[in-house]
Amino acid sequence: MKRFFNNPDSAGCGQQTMRQFSFFADAGCGRQTMRQFSFIPGAGCGCQTMKKLLSSLLCLSLLTGIAGTCGCQAKPETEPTDDNVFVIGFSQVGSESDWRVANTKSMTDTFSDDPEYELVMENARQMQENQFTAVRRFILEGVDMIIIAPTVEEGWLTVLTEVHDAGIPVIIMDRSVAVWDDNLYLTNVGSDFLRQGNLAVEWLEKETLKDAENGDESEDGTVRILHLQGTLGATAQIQRTKALEDAVASHGDWELISQLDGDFTEAKAYEVMTTYLAGNHDIDVIYSENDNMTFGAMRALDEAGITYGEGGQVKIITFDATKEALQYCLDGKINLCVECNPLFGPQVKELIEAYRRGDTIPKHVYVNETAYTAKDLTQEFVDTREY
Repeated sequence: MKRFFNNPDSAGCGQQTMRQFSFFADAGCGRQTMRQFSFIPGAGCGCQTMKKLLSSLLCLSLLTGIAGTCGCQAKPETEPTDDNVFVIGFSQVGSESDWRVANTKSMTDTFSDDPEYELVMENARQMQENQFTAVRRFILEGVDMIIIAPTVEEGWLTVLTEVHDAGIPVIIMDRSVAVWDDNLYLTNVGSDFLRQGNLAVEWLEKETLKDAENGDESEDGTVRILHLQGTLGATAQIQRTKALEDAVASHGDWELISQLDGDFTEAKAYEVMTTYLAGNHDIDVIYSENDNMTFGAMRALDEAGITYGEGGQVKIITFDATKEALQYCLDGKINLCVECNPLFGPQVKELIEAYRRGDTIPKHVYVNETAYTAKDLTQEFVDTREY
């Protein structure tokens, strides 16, 4: 029984003030009902009156709880009991992008309709400390498995050791963790971010060769690349950055003119791009590490009067290939969309069920992904995109 006392302070001796008392009593079958009483004490402090009232409330609460249990039907035998439910604690990075929203939806949709599973999700709002707190809470609650989509790679050794000591298996999802002992987690399922980056730079190599052949290169032949980076330290940022930096190092005519921290958000990318464009318009390529940052960059380019996409001054390479980005690509506003598939839910569930059967689980599981230009797309394909 929980009690809530409104107006708890005494009005003083000799004063009359209405007192109101509320409490929640168990109405049976898992329901709770609120009871509320009011009274006006007579002259004096009303202490005896209060004691009598509280005694009455306690008795009534106990009687209500007992009565509420009568007539409840037992759960059908076919419905799983709490002991049969496999509880999963899921620490999600946040909701910083359209990709992340689709990823969360895939996870919740996969488990919500299955009575054998309960998915308990905590949104970390892109803060690693929030993830540590959530994981430790999952340990205390005794969940059957923990899934972590880490904000950044570093800093996970201590908390993963705590989970391991508690005997709870862990799946690392989407991004990776940098720990010396990979026995601290069961498997890592997600994208091959380095491959994504390599797909992008391979496309750019072919495009710059075509430009040179067609006489469309810059006057000095230099390809000036502006790099919009995601959350620094995140696996996607590290690997996509590595692919670009390696390619720039191997191409004498490629120049990385600036690297801007867009934090995987449209607002931050728009802010840093607007600041940069205030003093520099000499850009040939924007290499943007996710779609939402690309949208912010496009808005900044529009305001600066700089053309982009097919036939424009700036070529745009973006990662994720969400429905909105693919539409821009089909319309000629984005040159290349590198896919990063967020629909992990079914694959994660398959891995969990394999683990529960005692099957051997691979240490790394990659989702299938590709890259798109306008010629690879149709309106029907874009319209039926799930994310």
